[in-house]
Amino acid sequence: MAKVVEFIKESYEEMTSKVTWPTWGELQSSAILVLVASIIIALVIFAMDKGSTFVLDTFYKSLSN
Repeated sequence: MAKVVEFIKESYEEMTSKVTWPTWGELQSSAILVLVASIIIALVIFAMDKGSTFVLDTFYKSLSN
């Protein structure tokens, strides 16, 4: 049990004094970058989905005629 307590104390020490936390501005710019990248990826996936749906619908309609 002593090792667990020691681990928690050392973890707290490291998180409060040794970790360099990003500034508010860095967090905002990173969040905006993630948001923009997520939107772009979502649009690409949407376009691929619609494109494959169109191709498959066209193919299946040509088989039924």
